[in-house]
Formats: sequence, C-alpha cells, structure tokens
Amino acid sequence: MDTQKLKALKEAILSAINDPDLDVDVCFDQEDSCSVKPYPYVKVRYITDEHNVHEKEIDIDPEYHNKDIKDIVNFVVFQIQQFMEEIDSVEYGGE
Repeated sequence: MDTQKLKALKEAILSAINDPDLDVDVCFDQEDSCSVKPYPYVKVRYITDEHNVHEKEIDIDPEYHNKDIKDIVNFVVFQIQQFMEEIDSVEYGGE
C-alpha cells in the first residue's frame, strides 16, 4: 500500500472513530508510536471504569491493500465494534 493511501486511510479511520473513551493508533511506519510490523495495523486501547485495560490490534492484511479506503475503514470500524461488544460481555455481563 503506498504512503499516500496509508495517510488518507489513517485520517479516515481516525475521523470514523469518534469515541473519546478509545485510544486509537493507526500504525504503518516508524513515525507512529507503535512497534513496526510488515503490514499496517490499528491498535485500539480501552480502559474501563474499573481501570481494566483492554487492547486489540487489527491487522490490515495485504488482501485489503487494493480495496477502497471506505471498505477498509468499514472493516476496521466493524472490528472495533466487535471488540467493544467483547468488553461489554466480559466486564458487564452483556448489559
């Protein structure tokens, strides 16, 4: 995935995730505050009211690199929604 597309993807993901309770990093180069991997990924962190920390890394595998930015953003948003549902289930019994 070229650098221009990655930068546009980063902006699109960050604007789509507007939850102040989530810490979201889009990682694709050494300038980001993430460990370097051979492919881009999104690191999501959520701290519950009880101060439990939950983290998830959402890989953007090469099979997604040729897809439209909107499709990739939808994939990432869906993965984050699943992550939040998992936390609700574990922390709050699915309330």
